Amino acid sequence: MSDRGVGAVGAAQVGGVPWPARDPAALGLPASFDLPVVGHLDALADLAAGAGYLEWRRYRHAAALHTELVVPEEDHDERAVDAFAQCAARIATALSVSQYVAERLLDNAVALRDRLPRVFECLRDGVVSPTFIRTIVSRTELIHGRPYQEQVDADIAAALRKPGSWSTARVRDLCDQMVYRRDPDAVRERREEALKGRCFFTEVGLDGMGTVGATMSAERAAIVARVVERLAAQVCKHDSRSKGARASDALFALVKHAPFGCDCGRPECAFTVVDADEVAATAARIVIHVVTDTTTLTGPVPANTAAHPQAQEANTAATAPHAGPSTDEVEITDGAEDGGVENEAGVDEAVVDEVAGENVVADDAPVEEAEAVEAEADEAEADEAEVEETMAGEDAAADAAAEPEPELVDGVGFVAGLGIISGAHVRDLAADPEAVIRPLGDGTDTPLPATQPADPYRPSAALDTYIRARDRYCTWPGCNTPAWDGDLDHITEYDHTHPERGGKTSATGLGAKCRFHHLLKTFGDFVDDQYDDPDHPGRIIRTFTIPEGRTVLGPAHTGFDTHPGLDMIVFGDPPATGRTAPPRTPTPDGTEPTRPAPRTEQKHARRRQERNRNRLRNNLNGIRPPELDDAPPPY
Repeated sequence: MSDRGVGAVGAAQVGGVPWPARDPAALGLPASFDLPVVGHLDALADLAAGAGYLEWRRYRHAAALHTELVVPEEDHDERAVDAFAQCAARIATALSVSQYVAERLLDNAVALRDRLPRVFECLRDGVVSPTFIRTIVSRTELIHGRPYQEQVDADIAAALRKPGSWSTARVRDLCDQMVYRRDPDAVRERREEALKGRCFFTEVGLDGMGTVGATMSAERAAIVARVVERLAAQVCKHDSRSKGARASDALFALVKHAPFGCDCGRPECAFTVVDADEVAATAARIVIHVVTDTTTLTGPVPANTAAHPQAQEANTAATAPHAGPSTDEVEITDGAEDGGVENEAGVDEAVVDEVAGENVVADDAPVEEAEAVEAEADEAEADEAEVEETMAGEDAAADAAAEPEPELVDGVGFVAGLGIISGAHVRDLAADPEAVIRPLGDGTDTPLPATQPADPYRPSAALDTYIRARDRYCTWPGCNTPAWDGDLDHITEYDHTHPERGGKTSATGLGAKCRFHHLLKTFGDFVDDQYDDPDHPGRIIRTFTIPEGRTVLGPAHTGFDTHPGLDMIVFGDPPATGRTAPPRTPTPDGTEPTRPAPRTEQKHARRRQERNRNRLRNNLNGIRPPELDDAPPPY
């Protein structure tokens, strides 16, 4: 019986050497923390890869426990506390974690070992962050035991090894894309069952709080969120509530038909009382952006055919001839009035719901020619050959009947802010009476306009839509903000006085950024760049350089990887001259926004308000404040 760890709290369980006592040089770690900024960043990047390796070892040990303790029993173990639960209990006890945490660790280890071995290798090699593993495991649970299980594992691993950065949303979209395309029928059945299970619920929380929630289709959830966010924005900059608190109050005002207002308390505030019903009734229609290939609207096709570009490997562009740069736009709207979104340049543009697509001309499939067998035989041999041919025909018919139906491959769609949806879901949205389908382009090689007429600074509606569909999220490494909720940033600063000097409004010159990262890039010392990929025409390479000079690649997975037709769309050169409107104020290209007060002063003000509220509450409850001699020292 092992007594390892007993009597030595925190002692290492293997080797008997606590981690702080180990030689940093033997682990490849810096011996000192007295490093320059770049040295610290290099160490953090190296430690991130090391954390992946340690997590890989942790899962390997957990999987080994499963092999030894669970596998021999799992086929016939019907106990309430079965071998799996007991194995997890051992882990929970050894690590002092809950049974739930231990079982999830064991689940992840088994899934990586059996279902995702190549992704498991990516974790070992430091290619994927441990924080993404749970996302990958949970989003691929449905492929277990399917014939395409190894393909999905290989495709995800290949995508993760591509140069570039990842975020939780991009990893989630990658996994959903692989699964949805290879299992369209099962995905549709699961969605139908999920719709049947939609519900409304309330929960009582702590401190007099409660939770209200509802499950519904993704597009309806997006519409509800937009309506609430629109009302919550009807306040001035002096409102003291957080964004989430304002949204909570706005939702109640919409349901109760109650007024909603700013809480700043300033007499001159124009948002003191806002009619929620009036805002909802007069607001522009809600538009849900959905991006999809044209071929997705026609339904699933057999796998490994050129009739559907998405039937190819996930990270391989279709090689079939292209009939022209055409994409489809589908509007899913709520409300009667026209609406739009405002881009960086302040242009109101009609918003589209589904954008994407490519027309592909199928390659000619090779034709196998039957060879005629010439033989000279007597009449008996001819009769025998005829009998054998009949039997062979019957056998072939039986084999054909027993042969499984060809695997179907379906396209996918992308809903801004929600992620990947199945091709069947896209077609359901397209069949909605309020849906509007428009091609992004005319199906020819004619370049689309890049800017608005007579103003080379402002992008055209087509270019605005294209960039948001291409980037999908803020392009800053690790950011999950949807592109449709952010700005379009000129990568090279636009020269309003001499537009011909650089900073053109073009597909390569613009990128999506959330407002924070747009401000960070514009007013900080960070430098970003993007340029055409010489190895993949139509695609671009992004880099981000911190002030100390370290460069990080941009997103590894973008709209190009989901909808290859996007890289076939081309735009014309913007005019070199024309009206040059100054940027709006305040914007990232204008005067830098300021805080109402320094961060420290705001923090101290919040603390003073909290103390005042505590004093008032204590006075109402009859609690005497401390006397001078009883007061704590001022530190």
